[in-house]
Amino acid sequence: MGTPKLSAPELTIALGTLPQWSREGDSITRTVKAPSFLDGIALVRKVAAAAEAADHHPDIDIRWRTLRFVLSTHSEGGLTALDTAMAHTIDELVDKAF
Repeated sequence: MGTPKLSAPELTIALGTLPQWSREGDSITRTVKAPSFLDGIALVRKVAAAAEAADHHPDIDIRWRTLRFVLSTHSEGGLTALDTAMAHTIDELVDKAF
């Protein structure tokens, strides 16, 4: 058995600690604008390393300086603690990068 999906109250509490993230169906998303294209790519590399270490990988869309991160636990069909933990990690990396 994998990581259980978050209940509605658990998700509400978790999103309260992630003000830059919003829910879109069975995912949470955050958009970040980097100072330059290369700064954005550097951040993506750091997020990729953290995701690999956690074995939980976000979808990442790169549009010049705009990065969009999408998290969902596909194997569980929704949001789990893995997603909120990775969202916090991404927030920390963004704060350090910019």
